[in-house]
Amino acid sequence: MNASTQLPATGAGTAAAPGSRPADGAAQPLRADCIADSAGGLTFDITAPQGSSTVWSAALVLRPRDGGEETRLPLGPNGTGRLRAVLPSTVALPEGRWNAYADLGDGREPQRLLPGVNDLRSLVDRRPLAGIGRLGVRIPYTTGSGRLALRSWLRGPHAEAGDILVDAGGMTVVGRLYGAALGPGARAEARLRRGAPEADGTAEPGAAADPAITVPLTGEGPGFSFTLPYTQLAERWERGGEHWELWLCAAEGAEPVRIARLLDDVPEKEEVFVYPALPVGCVAGRLAIGPYYTSDNDLTIRVTDGPPDTGADGR
Repeated sequence: MNASTQLPATGAGTAAAPGSRPADGAAQPLRADCIADSAGGLTFDITAPQGSSTVWSAALVLRPRDGGEETRLPLGPNGTGRLRAVLPSTVALPEGRWNAYADLGDGREPQRLLPGVNDLRSLVDRRPLAGIGRLGVRIPYTTGSGRLALRSWLRGPHAEAGDILVDAGGMTVVGRLYGAALGPGARAEARLRRGAPEADGTAEPGAAADPAITVPLTGEGPGFSFTLPYTQLAERWERGGEHWELWLCAAEGAEPVRIARLLDDVPEKEEVFVYPALPVGCVAGRLAIGPYYTSDNDLTIRVTDGPPDTGADGR
């Protein structure tokens, strides 16, 4: 899916409107065009302010939303009036959301960047080498206030969700495993998290995990698939809304890894990949069960005692 090959060319919030002149002494708004490569690297191209000169200490600055150490990338000339910074795939950027700034080395505070044009074609149906030890994913996006930000993931091993088939009996997931090989005892696990999910898609602090529901995996090479019957979830339902996280164990005794969809150009899958919640009977009545992606793009199943939502096509 190619849902974001171009970001809006206009900003929002407090950014200057196109064609307006900045106030005396104010920093001229800067935009960054982003180009992604198939290895997971990103290139940022910025139009330099008129009359500015290149300073050796200029940098593109990535600041994590949740605090912590920023990442600085050298920002140097790239043709007339352009500055370029590169985030190579070999740089391990921790998981999270990062705001993008430009520090021109002129003594001013780094200023937030506005989004320009994105070329993310190489991220569509990206297929890294199956044996890669650690998978890095970076997707630029526009914030609600019209600024440039970056969503990053760093996982190894990683279980990538592909096609998801939903019917009244349950769901079938087809995917690909990176950084590990399937062996005897390979299985998928559904793990219940009590309480309403937080904004990051995880359970409330202190929520206790119940015993997992397990189903066997079938696979050939790095490819895998499994089917999870909804009846097993219905039999375990107790009250209200329940959220079951999906994990993959590559072999008996292996550390489980979260099943997620990361390898495309869509930073937030929840509103793009929508699946129906189908009616399932249980002792207490009828439930609605269906998969969804969290804000971290992790695959999860929601079980509720409300009316089912069958408006999606199930793929």
